[in-house]
Amino acid sequence: MASRKLAVVREDALALSTDERARLARDLLASLDGSPDPDAAAAWDEEIIRRIDQIENGDAVLLDGGETIAAIRRRITPTS
Repeated sequence: MASRKLAVVREDALALSTDERARLARDLLASLDGSPDPDAAAAWDEEIIRRIDQIENGDAVLLDGGETIAAIRRRITPTS
């Protein structure tokens, strides 16, 4: 019975617009994560402040985005 219900839901979902499917997918994935951590937002705020302080104090090593992406691509691209 569950697989038949799933087939109906899948068929209905695939008939949705791209935006509606994206929203549905986001909601379904979020439902698998369980309850959000109530302390997560505060922890991220503290981490952001810590990182800003490192940058302002000159303790952080800043990398050029383009150079960093190029270096990553070189590392993950197989050589012949």
